[in-house]
Amino acid sequence: MPHSYTEYVALMQKLADLSNAIAVMSWDNEVYLPEDSGPLRARQIATLATMTHELFTAKSTGSLLTSLHKEKLPFKKAKNISLTLKDYQRDKKFSPQFVMQKSMVISQAYHAWAEAKKKNDFSIFAPKLDQLLQLVREETQILGFEDHPYDALLDQYEPGIKVKKLDALFSDVTQQLVPFVRKLDSKWKEKADFLKLRYQKDTQWQFGLEVLKGMGYDFKKGRQDISSHPFTIGFGSEDVRITTRIDEKDFCNMTWSCIHEGGHALYEQGLDSKEYGLPSGTAASLGIHESQSRLWENNLGRSKAFWQYFFPILKKYFPQQLKGVSLDQYYLGINRVSKNLIRTEADELHYHLHVAIRYELEKEIFSSGIKAKSLRQLWNDKYKEYMGVTVKNDAEGILQDVHWSHGSFGYFPTYSLGSFYAAQFHQTMLSQHPTLEKEVAKGDFTYVQQWLKNNIYRHGKTYNAEELCKKATGQSLNFSHFMNYVMAKYQ
Repeated sequence: MPHSYTEYVALMQKLADLSNAIAVMSWDNEVYLPEDSGPLRARQIATLATMTHELFTAKSTGSLLTSLHKEKLPFKKAKNISLTLKDYQRDKKFSPQFVMQKSMVISQAYHAWAEAKKKNDFSIFAPKLDQLLQLVREETQILGFEDHPYDALLDQYEPGIKVKKLDALFSDVTQQLVPFVRKLDSKWKEKADFLKLRYQKDTQWQFGLEVLKGMGYDFKKGRQDISSHPFTIGFGSEDVRITTRIDEKDFCNMTWSCIHEGGHALYEQGLDSKEYGLPSGTAASLGIHESQSRLWENNLGRSKAFWQYFFPILKKYFPQQLKGVSLDQYYLGINRVSKNLIRTEADELHYHLHVAIRYELEKEIFSSGIKAKSLRQLWNDKYKEYMGVTVKNDAEGILQDVHWSHGSFGYFPTYSLGSFYAAQFHQTMLSQHPTLEKEVAKGDFTYVQQWLKNNIYRHGKTYNAEELCKKATGQSLNFSHFMNYVMAKYQ
């Protein structure tokens, strides 16, 4: 009996249901899970991950995909099949035992990281990190690579990207951005002490919700919670959740976490629900995903136009803290350029030095047999070299990010790629719609939402990042757009 595309859709949606059940457990893992429930949750996730892997890599799945791949299907359907077949051929390389083991170690590693961060002690996390590094190194060998083992990991987050291309891109960062940042850093005089006053937790929360609503985040298909590290997780476009964290002595922490994660969430909510479980209903890449968060966080969220609308609202929430503070003072304050040890709290220029450090470290991890115990010193040395700052403790240093506990090696470069894509998308919007800033100043994000829906959201994974960028802007990713944006803003 010949295979049908309908059969393929049913299988993919069943797999998506299983993957999203794991995602719900993972969300609960980081938000509400009782303190001593970690081992049980690790087992549950590992079991479901193994079941999902076995179903996807079954001979029947391979037969279905191979058969449909030979058929003459319409463009989108054919693309779905070819992308799924690529994933099948990759995942087929991993045994169920390997998948279960990695899933177990990741769950355990996350809890070890959370405890280590709480106690400010990297040694608690290091043994689990070593276990994870061993598995991920094994993974690079299973996947295979041509030039650098790190290429195998990068491809899972940003298909097609290689160390060679990233080296060139980060060379632009060091040669063009770094001198510009240092000049700004030495000349910046404006103070922003009003941002470090006490901003009550509950009031911050309410303001964050108002900003998210203004951006277009649909709370009927999502919710926001508190976690130690802000994140976005989707279980399909009709259930997309975000988290934030709140520091009463740092208003910026919560606000831009909300805007950043809101950008991610809008992308997930904007994917075609009819394509649930299929590549065409999935985000194009992590770099494109980050472009959505960085576009909202920086190009829009740190613009004067954005705050022409939101600043009067903010003053109603915090009249005492912002008494006598003008829009211009506030705008300079939120765009202050200064060194910061924490990546998520960095200004939009220093941010890429944080990413460059992580990129260099991860390359080194997978080109050598380096052990976890050596990473703390390497981390601290690179912060001294790249940013001229001394890391005071583990919580502010090597433990500040959750990514390594998730096994997400190869993820960090997508943050910088995202900013560079975002600048190019934003410049294109401005050139196509000259009244955009006037509309944003009135709290009207209709054009932004429509442009993103038409040029990014609706395509899903049908086009890779490079193809999508060309289709949306008329050219490949070009670092000069980012430099033009920051020079126009900061000069």
